[in-house]
Amino acid sequence: MTRHLSPAAATFTGAEANKLIADVFGDKGAPVLLLHGGGQTRHAWRATAEAIARKGHVAYTLDQRGHGDSDWSANGGYGFPHFAADVTIVADELTRRSGVKPSVIGASLGGIASLIAEGDAEKTGRSLFSSLVLVDITPRVDPDGVTKIHDFMRAYSKDGFASVDDAAAAVAEYLPHRPKPKSNQGLKKNLRLSPDGRWRWHWDPRFMDGRRGVSSDREKIEATMVEAARRIRIPALLVRGGSSELVREAHVKEFLDLVPHAEYVDVANARHMVAGDRNDHFSAAVMDFLSKLDSKGH
Repeated sequence: MTRHLSPAAATFTGAEANKLIADVFGDKGAPVLLLHGGGQTRHAWRATAEAIARKGHVAYTLDQRGHGDSDWSANGGYGFPHFAADVTIVADELTRRSGVKPSVIGASLGGIASLIAEGDAEKTGRSLFSSLVLVDITPRVDPDGVTKIHDFMRAYSKDGFASVDDAAAAVAEYLPHRPKPKSNQGLKKNLRLSPDGRWRWHWDPRFMDGRRGVSSDREKIEATMVEAARRIRIPALLVRGGSSELVREAHVKEFLDLVPHAEYVDVANARHMVAGDRNDHFSAAVMDFLSKLDSKGH
């Protein structure tokens, strides 16, 4: 039986003096920053973070602004550039603390934030990260897939759930391909118990529907991501869910045209939440990528 690692705690300060909470796995080696998708928390990365730590790196799983135990934005700033601004500060702080630029693994929202942040850094002739892993996200994605994901997130954001079991039932209906867990206790990490006794997702509702929320300026962000991808010079890997509702093969081809040195892995039988659907295959792909970079001295 694999022994679970007990993470340490770390705190960072974001672009608006907002507190950002992280778990730290491992105590020696180069840093790896893991950034979750929209509506998730740092706990989504635990299995992958443990694998990274066992391979001799230090894995930082971060709750992004408005999510998990990190601060909600005081002014409702949840556009992708706001997340990218936080990521830039955290990356520079990890470099300062460790003396080595971190690798970054970003799923969906985390990938967008990482790509924009690295692209902005490249404008000035520097890099934030030593390598970049994008998890089921490309500059252009299927709009119907985006709508499906956003509809699920919005469906329960206001009224919440009467119990954790009700939340688990909603997730099971949305993800019928995923085996049901033996216990629903793990889902509590993605929920918060509100004063009215209802369980709600552990993220600020303004993230989706606020005036400065993540859904604003989608076309502008798409163009920003395309330009950012063109600037990427650091080693890069795209991991796509083979059954992704978001990233189609045409989107992969475009990304590889924009970043011709990037590597690409397709994880069969996984949808948009690749790490949750097939964590064994996902972690193996990431570890192989990081190991190759280690052997080359990156």
